[in-house]
Amino acid sequence: MMLNEIGRLDAESVKELNKILDSIYKLLDENKKDKAEKKLIQLAKTPNFFIREYVGKHLVKYKDQRKIIPIAKRMIKHKIYGVRATALFYFYERYQEDVEKIFKFLDETFDKTPWEVETIINELWKNYPDYMKKKMVEWLNSNNHKKRALSFHGMENIAQSDPDFIMKFISKAIDDDTLEVQKKITHILTQVARANPIIAFPYIKEWLTDADETRTKTIWVSMKKLANIVNQKYRRDNGEDFVMLTEQTINDWRNDENETVSNMGERLARIIRI
Repeated sequence: MMLNEIGRLDAESVKELNKILDSIYKLLDENKKDKAEKKLIQLAKTPNFFIREYVGKHLVKYKDQRKIIPIAKRMIKHKIYGVRATALFYFYERYQEDVEKIFKFLDETFDKTPWEVETIINELWKNYPDYMKKKMVEWLNSNNHKKRALSFHGMENIAQSDPDFIMKFISKAIDDDTLEVQKKITHILTQVARANPIIAFPYIKEWLTDADETRTKTIWVSMKKLANIVNQKYRRDNGEDFVMLTEQTINDWRNDENETVSNMGERLARIIRI
């Protein structure tokens, strides 16, 4: 059976993967470590994210982890993306209870396996929100724009529970001039404003009062999305508070004495027709 290069795993794919993994484990049992590593790397070369995740996490099930660890350490530095990604999933699964160890691997691989790092960061926000708040502030202060962009990933997991943290976090990066960071800001800003408009909108107005062209554009992208959501009837039915607060805010902004704020209000009012 040929494993799919894309898409989630079905029962037959899992069965085939288990068969291949069992053959790798048998080679390890026989101390044929080089052959086992070669076969594992061949399997990990797949472009399929879900195969890489399954294989990486399955490796923790092998009875003698002393044989797996040195292989995984070599794999995480491999020239091929899929091999590195598979190893990262292994270390993530192995150190589930040790978030600091997990982060050592994320620090080493954030720019080498970005899709997998995003997936893991999202999970860590669910399981270790307090730790993530501290760690992502560190990443936000990085000189590397990719790390700064990743610092926003998964933050929507606390949009309901701690919107104030998110808005203060965005405040520190609102003028970041890299496109990747700006895209992350607009995404998380949209998410938190939908979840907690009463918290988000005052921050946004404050940012607008002394905004330059770049900041205004970043805010416009988010607010335009929110205004379009207001226009969608099926969203209205499930978010009356959000709709009411958004309309009220836009109306208030139209009459604000600050020209940037009032211009934003006018542009948004044309979208929602108030």
